[in-house]
Amino acid sequence: MSTTEPEPEPDSESEPESNADADVDAEGESAEAMSLSELPPSSKLVYKVLEYEGSMTQEEIAGESRLCSRTVRYALGKLEDEQLVASRVYLEDARQSKYRIID
Repeated sequence: MSTTEPEPEPDSESEPESNADADVDAEGESAEAMSLSELPPSSKLVYKVLEYEGSMTQEEIAGESRLCSRTVRYALGKLEDEQLVASRVYLEDARQSKYRIID
């Protein structure tokens, strides 16, 4: 009989976990905000610059944010890893990329 008693305990523990997962899924925006809050300050600044100014090249972001290009490159890498920012080829100069916030 002791083997039947432990079985309900894991079931009762698994129910709160599934409820917690449902809460996270229902609040997709808060999950995005949490991932942004965990990023370095430079990534947050670059995100805000893109949010206010729209799509920009790395050079334009560096000029607007007053961060050095290496820091901007690092911040954009972090933002792309978190799938908060997407890049595409800049048509006026194919050597550059244009970055934008993913909706």
